[in-house]
Amino acid sequence: MGSKVHPSNPLILFKVSTRKQRPCPRRTITFSSSSYSQNQQAQELKSEIYRVNFRTLGACKLGISNYPDFDYNAEGGKGTGSGSKVAESNSNDDILVSFDLRTLYIPPLTSSTTKFLGLPLPPFLKISIDPELFRGSINQNSGQVDLEFKAKFWFSVGSVYKAPPLVVETVLTSEESVGKMRSGRGERLDKDGKCRLVGVATVEPIDDFFMNSFLGLPTECLADLNAIISLSDSS
Repeated sequence: MGSKVHPSNPLILFKVSTRKQRPCPRRTITFSSSSYSQNQQAQELKSEIYRVNFRTLGACKLGISNYPDFDYNAEGGKGTGSGSKVAESNSNDDILVSFDLRTLYIPPLTSSTTKFLGLPLPPFLKISIDPELFRGSINQNSGQVDLEFKAKFWFSVGSVYKAPPLVVETVLTSEESVGKMRSGRGERLDKDGKCRLVGVATVEPIDDFFMNSFLGLPTECLADLNAIISLSDSS
């Protein structure tokens, strides 16, 4: 018979250490602000900057209350501003524009620029326009223009009479502007930058009995401007 061998020390297959093992450090992946967040933010804020030029032309109209419109030659009016198109948020090609009021000039209504019922305004009558806000959006694809416009209109007759300003606030648009009394339809930008901007505004009473009575304030007025708007890359 064969003999069985029983070793005195059993074969050790696994060695268990009694020493407390240190936990394996957990590796975490973090995105540093320089490698991710800033790049993402820069991409979101990436924009195209434009220089905007604005010029008014002849064949304009201004109307107030139920009176016939003034035929207004606004040639010589001008202004400059800046525009921006944020790449991520403006997929519809809207350019946000804002004009520098220091450069914005709109010719006054005088006997040399304005006719009423086919006749020039009386020599001493003058209506000055003092813009206070001019900003909005221009769509490069469609040619649609929508510009917030706010201005003070100053009526004066020589040095004899000067009324408090009439405040006019409206959106000058290439689309249609409709009020309760007045309405107008504009024209979108063409390939040469020409457009017609219209806007109906409500004119509130002022601290002048004569003007309030003469114009029937509160009432509506209509601005109808023939203009050229050009955009160029500022870079």
